[in-house]
Amino acid sequence: MAINHAPPAEIIHLQPLGAQIGSLKTHTLFKTDVMEAIRLVLPAGKQIAEHKAPGEITVQCLEGCVKFSVGETTHEMTAGDLLYLEAAQPHAVEALTDSSVLVTLILNKTH
Repeated sequence: MAINHAPPAEIIHLQPLGAQIGSLKTHTLFKTDVMEAIRLVLPAGKQIAEHKAPGEITVQCLEGCVKFSVGETTHEMTAGDLLYLEAAQPHAVEALTDSSVLVTLILNKTH
């Protein structure tokens, strides 16, 4: 089955999921050769173990509260908070409440 991604120039609505958050899953919003945007849907208590992304990433909390760890540093992120990481920087995530997070990955640098 083909994955449905938004085409270029289409509006993607990222309003809070609210009461629907428990019935929805993580999904890729769009993917190109250079970047990918994913909406992570994380129920309270969900953990994503430490890992690395091959390129730079941004992480924006859309709703809820997540604990975002980078090395020895931990941040609590709530709606509206944004951070970015350099390529291959180890990080982990834990949802403290039902949460959704926008992750944008740079897949390939063009010169």
